[in-house]
Amino acid sequence: MRIFRILYFKELKSYFLSPFGWLILCFAAIMQGFALTATFKQFSDNAMSESLVFATFTSPIFGIYFLFLFPVLTMRLFSEENRSGTIEGLLTAPVRTWQVILSKFGAAYTTFLSLWIAAAVHFYLFTVITDVPPPFSKGELLGAFLIIALMGMLFTTFGCLASALTSSQIIAGVVCTSILIFHVFLGFIPQFFGDQIPAAAFFNFISSPIHLTDFTRGLIDSKTLVFYLSTSAFFLFLTFHLLDFRRWKP
Repeated sequence: MRIFRILYFKELKSYFLSPFGWLILCFAAIMQGFALTATFKQFSDNAMSESLVFATFTSPIFGIYFLFLFPVLTMRLFSEENRSGTIEGLLTAPVRTWQVILSKFGAAYTTFLSLWIAAAVHFYLFTVITDVPPPFSKGELLGAFLIIALMGMLFTTFGCLASALTSSQIIAGVVCTSILIFHVFLGFIPQFFGDQIPAAAFFNFISSPIHLTDFTRGLIDSKTLVFYLSTSAFFLFLTFHLLDFRRWKP
């Protein structure tokens, strides 16, 4: 664990001891505030039957900047090591491949989770500075942050795999974006072709938009938790074997 801890904090410092990480943090905070402000305007213009949490986290603004975060956070994880040639030295050092992968994934995922502190503060301030009851329940807010954490875990593993495939950060970002778009597209297939298609239940089960909708309404499903945890483990497993093959390749 000592080696893993050293590698983890080394990767974490690359985010928070450089302008790169703080620019991402500022961008996320601005976009979160913009999404919340746009939702407030909707509430003031029209009567809304859904809660503030649901309307904010299912808005198009949220979807666009949320997916944008993962290529930016992960594209340099392994691709920069591949480009500079330091990956060979890292993999031949007395460290295990899983320690390298989990340290890089953990640092990127920790950074991702820290981006949502500002959003939590926004919703907390609403209850502090206004005299009206908040237009959302604690269950809805908890469900929203839980599904964001789960989706973030899976999407970060997408980025890890994409970054391990290439030595170009740009290509890694494009591959990660393509995987994300394809994953989201699969969830919309029943809407395009109807629920009568044979695999409709499967596509609904893996649909991130449906998961986001349910959790922001406070409907937390244990099957969804298992799906994100197991699928994240699978993509880390693929990344492990990709790097392990490179490690032992003659």
